[in-house]
Amino acid sequence: MNSEDIEKDDSPVVVGEALQTLEEIMADENSLWTKITQPRLEVLLKGHDDYLKGLLGSKRASLKFLDMSYLDLSGRDLTQADCTGARCEHATMEETILRAANFYAADLRFVSFIGADLSRADLRGACLRGVDFTGANLTEADMRDGLLMKSVERGELMPIMAESESATLDRAILKEADLTGAKVSNAFVVQTDLSDANLRNARFVRADLSYANFTGAVLDGADFTEANLTGAIFHGAVLSRTILDNAVLENANLTGAIMETVDLEHVDVSAAHLPKHVAKLDRELQDILADHAKWLNSGGSEGVQANFTEVNMAGYDLREVNLAAADFSYSILKDAKLSTGNFMMCDFCFADMRNIDLTGCDFRGAKLQRANLSGAKLTGARFDGLPVGSRGGGMWPANLQFAKLRGAELSGVDFSNANLEGADLSNSDLRLADLRGAKLVDADFTNADLAGAKLKTADLRGVKGFPRD
Repeated sequence: MNSEDIEKDDSPVVVGEALQTLEEIMADENSLWTKITQPRLEVLLKGHDDYLKGLLGSKRASLKFLDMSYLDLSGRDLTQADCTGARCEHATMEETILRAANFYAADLRFVSFIGADLSRADLRGACLRGVDFTGANLTEADMRDGLLMKSVERGELMPIMAESESATLDRAILKEADLTGAKVSNAFVVQTDLSDANLRNARFVRADLSYANFTGAVLDGADFTEANLTGAIFHGAVLSRTILDNAVLENANLTGAIMETVDLEHVDVSAAHLPKHVAKLDRELQDILADHAKWLNSGGSEGVQANFTEVNMAGYDLREVNLAAADFSYSILKDAKLSTGNFMMCDFCFADMRNIDLTGCDFRGAKLQRANLSGAKLTGARFDGLPVGSRGGGMWPANLQFAKLRGAELSGVDFSNANLEGADLSNSDLRLADLRGAKLVDADFTNADLAGAKLKTADLRGVKGFPRD
């Protein structure tokens, strides 16, 4: 069998075929699973390797109803393997290739799938409690309900696994996982970490996602129809064309979320936590600015520090304003005009700053973790360190960890010593930018223009899309 044959035959195993032999495999509930040792497992995996190579007489690995708890399958290629009903609690499958593998109704509690490829895998009815899918590929994986049954006295059917343990994803970790087009309808995803996950076009219809963490997740086209999103967190998440019809959003936190072309006509957001418009604040904007000026000039003894956290200020014109040390966390500043402003030591964490004009602004010592500055104009802005104290107490660097600066105008920007770990700088204009001493670990420079940029002593570990000589 060659690779082309495998590609054509990578559909999940037909569950009905597995069910036909179910009664032959088990006489009673205690004999459902056959315990297997690591050496015996290695023999089966070697046979599967031969199958993938197309060797004559080789067979696809059948791991149905095997007890592989605590065993190690890391780094192996198990494309199309049949693991129907298998027990795999605490097994290790890191970097394992499991494309189109069948885990129907399998017990996968606390399995480590870090970096694994589970694209098109059948995970229906699998118990995924506490699973670690960090960085895994779950594109088009099926995680909907499913339940294996067995025949008992008088032909009655009973579930093999307790219902409370079927189709659960609670307390799982899916950080940075790719679930593009995945099906999670009717599943329980309670308290699951989906931060920075790619959930484009994923289906969560009627799923229980209460208290799930979607921080920084991409939810473009995701379908949450009738889903339970009680207490879910969407800080910095991108909701574009996301379907929320009849979803439950009680106590859901949507501050800092990017909401584009989202139809809210058929969903009740009255009990959700949303940004408030600046026009609805207790004080007029000019009074807030005046009090902040007094606070700055008096060293904090007079006036009041400006607090715009969770405030919608989209499109406002505040050019040349001095709002040093103000709080803009979780605010909406999309399309605002703030050029040549003083924002030293400000907090812009999770702020929506897309297409904002920040030309020539001073951001020394500012916090901008996970701020979305895509398409922003920042030509000549300063993000270099702010001196601490008057006796050589060091520098306080600007923090832009995981900030989104896609397509931003950053020519001539001073990022020296700034923290840009995990930042997205793809398609940005960084000509003549000063990045000396900057922390650029895992930053993305795909298609960025770095002509004349200064990079001496910058930390470039794990940088993506960076031009190499």
